Amino acid sequence: MQNTAIIILAAGSASRMGAIKQLLPYKNTTLLGWAIQNALQTKAKGTFCVLGANASCIREEIKQTSVNIIINTAYQGGLSSSIAAGIKHIENQDFDRILIMLADQPNVDTDYLNTLLNTSQEYPQKIVASDYGKNVGVPAIFPKAYFQNLTKLKGDKGAKLFLQNHLSEVMKMKTIDLIDIDTKEEYQKLIN
Repeated sequence: MQNTAIIILAAGSASRMGAIKQLLPYKNTTLLGWAIQNALQTKAKGTFCVLGANASCIREEIKQTSVNIIINTAYQGGLSSSIAAGIKHIENQDFDRILIMLADQPNVDTDYLNTLLNTSQEYPQKIVASDYGKNVGVPAIFPKAYFQNLTKLKGDKGAKLFLQNHLSEVMKMKTIDLIDIDTKEEYQKLIN
């Protein structure tokens, strides 16, 4: 089995939410707890979580899990700074690829993550990304050959632009309803 590291991006300040989004209650845990729980149940070899804003109180909430915590001190630089922090942390470890996922996509479950991992196993040179119709995005798996380019990303678009620019190298995965929870309204809709 390939050595894949899962990197959960959870460093944002969630300014649109007006609360610490990562710690919002969801399914007997929190949004972040749910993401961690699903990631830890996959076939991946290591699970890491990038924290930034509110890192100390979030760390306190997830300390009972076996997730490895990475602190992104430059989290104001957006999602791309967290991707860079995650890759820099794991690049000297024995990982062949990374699966990047977000802390605020509650419909991403272990089955879906394992589908991505299995597809990546079948097509080891390809980027395996989630198909959103008009766009591709995360969760996505990147082989080691892409690590250096990913550390050079800028801004809050994360890997989206990178994926758009490398479409010929991307295997698109049909997705379930991969919603992002960014506002109070979206969170209310999720829990109702």
